[in-house]
Amino acid sequence: MEIKKPAVAGTLESSDAMVTVEPNEGCGIEFELDSVVMHQYGDSIRHTVMETLARLGVRDVCIRIVDKGALDCTLKARVECAVFRSSGQTENLPWGGVIR
Repeated sequence: MEIKKPAVAGTLESSDAMVTVEPNEGCGIEFELDSVVMHQYGDSIRHTVMETLARLGVRDVCIRIVDKGALDCTLKARVECAVFRSSGQTENLPWGGVIR
């Protein structure tokens, strides 16, 4: 899936995450994380996000996450939403079908 424009999903509320994606044409995945639980779960968050991007077929993206203690299912949903918003896809969204 191609990232066409900047997009955001999520909030800065407790137990949520704000995910921002931007095009990063031909430069791969640039990942930035700011988390209140970085020391305990930083590696797990990174793994979850990278796995979600791979399942969506995203290869070139600048992704920034501000995490306020979100669960993995919330992170997956926020990444998925931001990617679909960025790609401009508004119909036939495979919610839950792509992410397992």
